[in-house]
Amino acid sequence: MADRESFPIGITKIPGGFHVCVVSPGKKCSVVLYRRNEEKPFRKIDFPEEDRTGDVWSMDVEADDLSDMEYAFEDETHVFPDPYAKSYSGRDTWRKKDLTGAQVRSPLFPEEFDWEGDRPLKIPFEESILYKIHVRGFTESVTSEVIQKGTFEGVTEKIPYLKELGVTAVELMPCQEFEEIIVLPDGTPSGKVNYWGYTKAYRYAPKASYCRKKDRSPASELKTMVKEFHRANLEVIPEIYFDGTETVCYILDVLHYWVMAYHVDGIHLVGNVPAEQVAGDPYLTDTKLLFDNWDNSPCGRIKHLASCNEGFEQDMRRFLKGDEGMISRLIFHTKNNPKNAASVNFMANTNGFTMMDMVSYDIKHNEENGENNEDGTEFNYSWNCGTEGETKKKKILDLRMQQLRNAWLLLLLSQGTPLVLSGDEFGQTKLGNNNSWCQDNGISWLNWKLTKTNHRLLEFVKHGIAFRKAHPVFHYPEEPKVLDTLAKGIPDVSYHGVNAWQPEFENWRRQLGILYCGEYARQKDGETDHSFYVLYNMHWEAHEFALPNPGKGFVWFLSMDTSDQKDNGFYPIGEEVLLPDQKIYTMPARTIAVLIEKPDPDPAPVKKTVRRRKAPKTVG
Repeated sequence: MADRESFPIGITKIPGGFHVCVVSPGKKCSVVLYRRNEEKPFRKIDFPEEDRTGDVWSMDVEADDLSDMEYAFEDETHVFPDPYAKSYSGRDTWRKKDLTGAQVRSPLFPEEFDWEGDRPLKIPFEESILYKIHVRGFTESVTSEVIQKGTFEGVTEKIPYLKELGVTAVELMPCQEFEEIIVLPDGTPSGKVNYWGYTKAYRYAPKASYCRKKDRSPASELKTMVKEFHRANLEVIPEIYFDGTETVCYILDVLHYWVMAYHVDGIHLVGNVPAEQVAGDPYLTDTKLLFDNWDNSPCGRIKHLASCNEGFEQDMRRFLKGDEGMISRLIFHTKNNPKNAASVNFMANTNGFTMMDMVSYDIKHNEENGENNEDGTEFNYSWNCGTEGETKKKKILDLRMQQLRNAWLLLLLSQGTPLVLSGDEFGQTKLGNNNSWCQDNGISWLNWKLTKTNHRLLEFVKHGIAFRKAHPVFHYPEEPKVLDTLAKGIPDVSYHGVNAWQPEFENWRRQLGILYCGEYARQKDGETDHSFYVLYNMHWEAHEFALPNPGKGFVWFLSMDTSDQKDNGFYPIGEEVLLPDQKIYTMPARTIAVLIEKPDPDPAPVKKTVRRRKAPKTVG
């Protein structure tokens, strides 16, 4: 008998056979062996009672040929699958089988895989832009025009699109082996599909129905996707859901396995997890770990923790639609980036409206879910711009696009790490459904035709992402200090009202200016960044903003103005327009504008004497 303490739970290959460990509280337990494609087992081996430790049964099994062998376990009442298995047979068709059946079994060992030297990329959070997808829904529609629709390989086919968009990582909604078929307590099918996958799962195994049919194992297909993403300098971050019944040891084992076996760059933990133990685990100190809130959890050698909760989404949506009392929240979220854990910001996520629905619906429309529209959050903080749902009225469509441009700048010009819900960049709609957990259809599948229908929105988002990546003042490694620590005469970041250097915090205010001093940020070539003045006016009336003086020999150019329908809200980098009035900028209603400080192309003698106004000693 081999030393049991040296083997993990599950199957381990040893000379002349394999070692097996399984957890079972029963009085007896057996391993059941099958030949592939044969229904009946050819051998059943009982675990020796003397090799039982607690509820863990262990033994060595001699076997000559393991390549064509599958297994399951049996206790006094039933045959059950191995929860630590790396794949499950007969699961390659979506909604075909469930894992409660007596004949669910697993191949003994996954096929060998050549990583060709692949390693996780370790892109810092401040340089990351996350993109959240559902593996099936991302390419299942015929409009995706990929060959392997609804699969890991289908996602791989979209790498050129992701690179052109400018994101740096994909976050995968649960892609472990979960049940698609919802079963009622009495054992009968409910008729609903568990599309999202936030439920109990066999967490070591990639979902077989997200793979090509029978070409290779699910593990190899996922590994191939990760390797191809890394070759394209894109990270992969799967979500893993825990319901709170798992032990700390099991949770850590699962996380270790995904990091080591699948080379993932991070994991988004969903549900109930022991945050402190996970954050401090020595195997995970350089792996991105996303969770609702890490509070004061310890940071590793690098900043590897990130909190992703709904605070940014709710506050910024309220500011976007013009609610009162949101200026202080705008200031907080635009600079929030704690030292111990990055802040992941999003304007839309799985729960709630998409960004297009956020500007198209006042109320949820979940009737198709079959729960009398009583499911889904009531807190959407949305505004339909004057008409509920789809419309052909140009005035309303223009306003919706302007609000979407505003929303994208709220996201991309805030410190922290942006997260994009896939499809939002080209106006994906779920027709007002804010809880599409059971919608395995066109409501949830991305409609890639919208990349053409809403091509101007997609162009704006691509520009916004490129703009953020080009200017480090909008993504510092840590939160700006709002202090003049370099003795430049102004702080790294400062706040202003309609009058420069005079921030206004009255409850009814909907206007703010934020000045970013470029000398506090270094670009990749070592040069300092430009300085920027970002003006926000979410009032339904226009307002004049007095501009702070630019530096000596510099003037303000207009880079973006979300009210500008003609030029789609932006000028290409390097083609910004010189402001004719350097003292006052008139902000139209519901608009964000970005001014960039650049050398004066035609300096006049009077301009050469202009000095940058220094900030007052007390800055809001």
